[in-house]
Amino acid sequence: MVVMITVITGTSVVGELMRPDHPGPHMPGPLEPVLSGKGQTAAELYERDGQSGLLAQLERIQRETNVRAFLFDPQLQELSGRRAPEGAQDLARRVFQNHVPQFVPSRSGPLHAQPVHTLRGGQYVLVAEMPPRPPPPGFFHPIFHVLGVAFVGAVFCYWLARYLTSPVTKLRKATQELAAGNLRTRVVPALGNRRDELASLGADFDLMAEQIETLINSQRRLLGDISHELRSPLARLNVALELARQRSGAEAASALERIQREAENLNEMIGQLLALTRLESGAASITKTQFDLAQLVREVGEDADFEARSRNRSVAVIAPQSHVISGNYELLRRAIENVVRNAVQYTGEGTAVEVQLTQAVSDGTAVITVRDHGTGVPDSALEKIFQPFYRVDEARDREAGGVGLGLAIAARAVLLHGGGVKATNASDGGLIVSIELPASER
Repeated sequence: MVVMITVITGTSVVGELMRPDHPGPHMPGPLEPVLSGKGQTAAELYERDGQSGLLAQLERIQRETNVRAFLFDPQLQELSGRRAPEGAQDLARRVFQNHVPQFVPSRSGPLHAQPVHTLRGGQYVLVAEMPPRPPPPGFFHPIFHVLGVAFVGAVFCYWLARYLTSPVTKLRKATQELAAGNLRTRVVPALGNRRDELASLGADFDLMAEQIETLINSQRRLLGDISHELRSPLARLNVALELARQRSGAEAASALERIQREAENLNEMIGQLLALTRLESGAASITKTQFDLAQLVREVGEDADFEARSRNRSVAVIAPQSHVISGNYELLRRAIENVVRNAVQYTGEGTAVEVQLTQAVSDGTAVITVRDHGTGVPDSALEKIFQPFYRVDEARDREAGGVGLGLAIAARAVLLHGGGVKATNASDGGLIVSIELPASER
């Protein structure tokens, strides 16, 4: 409201300052007594000295004030003998009828008519032809007047728009940062000393962000603590398993083998949970070194191919001779390995998982694409498969042995390197996962 009043007031003041004064129906008050006094003197000189005395007085008035004066009697005759300007006689008639001063504009100059009374009881009308006003300077041309008002209005409106939209823009940016995973983002410090509704909205946003940060951190700590605590009973379970093998007979071997496999799965799941917790909390080591990404991709492909052939599948790698990047070798190895192994799990029997490393010509970004020949995933799940514990098909995933952590770990490891991971369905079937890694540290 204050801003709107300021805009209206500022525009009006500027418009008023730029508007030239125009004569109205009555002249300012100080002119009337002056003309009345001079008119009375002229009329008394006429009654005493005749036309010559009147003419001398009117010429004196013109020399002193630059105003041409004419004296009319009740018969509307101009008594000095000079030619009166156009409209003077009609103006004198209205004054004799109304007995009040009259003022009208004229081409040669504004006309002011003043009733005059002498001590002898004579009634006259003095018509004064004011000097014409000079034309207004070019600055006061109506076009410049309109442009000036429009300019001031535009400046105020622009400032008003910035004042209203600036906090909204900052709040939108903070919302995007929060959605991207920056739980420490806050908007109130960026709003300054505002005390309006938008500042209250920013305070509510910060409160919400603080609550979300607390909940997420508590969840991460809980996962980490549980994972650590599970390691001890799992270690004792392995010791007990070995003792049971030594003391049991052949009839218990199959059951003990099953217990061992489940213990290994549990151990792997705990390891993945710990890795995910470290990545999300930023506790994982991100020390970067220079290494050959092409060699790493080939090594991962060879290891995955060895495991895949036992399941009637294979892994084919296409990579350049060398492609050196800066990054954490172990983290990127685990990320690529998780994606390739996930593809091996879901590709069809008798098919090959295709792993290809290319380099973008524009900025040198390394792109690793991993394609399987399975059934793919629904389009609505393409982004969700990188979330922890997300399952496209509960029964299928459990049968394959996955727990929904491999792709989540891969996505977070790549994100720590300033890259990104995305999944798309191939047009002829199967899933394509693309890993993008910058050529140098961002």
